Amino acid sequence: MVSSGGPGRAARELLVAGHVNVDHFLRLAALPGPDRTAPVLAERVELGGTATNLALAARSGGVRVGLLSRVGDRFPPEFRARLAARGIDLRGLTTVAGTPTPTCTILELGRGPARTLIQQGPMTRAPSGLPGPWWRAYRWLHLSTGDPAYHLRLARAARAGRQHVVLDPAQEIFYRWDARRFRSILPFTEVLFGNRAEIDRAVAWARADRPAGLLRQLSLVVRTEGADGATAFYRGGSVHVDARAPRRVRTLIGAGDAFRGGFYGSWFAGEPLARCLAAGHRAARSRIERGT
Repeated sequence: MVSSGGPGRAARELLVAGHVNVDHFLRLAALPGPDRTAPVLAERVELGGTATNLALAARSGGVRVGLLSRVGDRFPPEFRARLAARGIDLRGLTTVAGTPTPTCTILELGRGPARTLIQQGPMTRAPSGLPGPWWRAYRWLHLSTGDPAYHLRLARAARAGRQHVVLDPAQEIFYRWDARRFRSILPFTEVLFGNRAEIDRAVAWARADRPAGLLRQLSLVVRTEGADGATAFYRGGSVHVDARAPRRVRTLIGAGDAFRGGFYGSWFAGEPLARCLAAGHRAARSRIERGT
């Protein structure tokens, strides 16, 4: 089985590369039809993004975590201060002047699925180089959303420096990645995260017949399954943990990211996979119920 982060925790455990967003939520009764207008029933603005949500949940679990991301010059200073106050390493959070900050506009439709529009801002294109030498202090690199070409450069450099690499492209596997890029990064990757649809896409691109077939190149595949729980596939078999239904639903946005952060809290403490999955579910349920 792939090695865990414990015992003997490092000074820097997890560097998360991905989006740090401003999330603008709009609650609607229904989407408008063509040439029609729908009233906004409520709105709120929150700190979000795949990397943000994961890092905050991991930090709650005691993980020493940093962010690698790019924002625009109008990224709210109070959001940056909030991340710093939580003890997250922000040396990799770069402000790119003259660009809009990454922003998600999220349309919430009662109990139905949300609709999300994203302004990528400086996350549209990869930076020309690698981060400064500080990032080498991290034992694990989690590649979430972002430019696939940049992620491939990071993965190659990390493995050359004997760092561990986790791939987690999330929904971007459907519109920023392709089979060639995905297969190119697999040799530098140890762990893959995804939901059912994302893992199915990975299986097809890797020319495998099932998730366990990905283990020819990977050491661990973690598949989230919504209300059905989560399954971890490793070379010795698999383990499944059921999910407990939330008592109420404030938001589903960021629940998957929170699962990953909760998973890491147990992972770096050296817990077995079943406990890591259970910790992930607890973090996801907290996100769903409380929005944090």
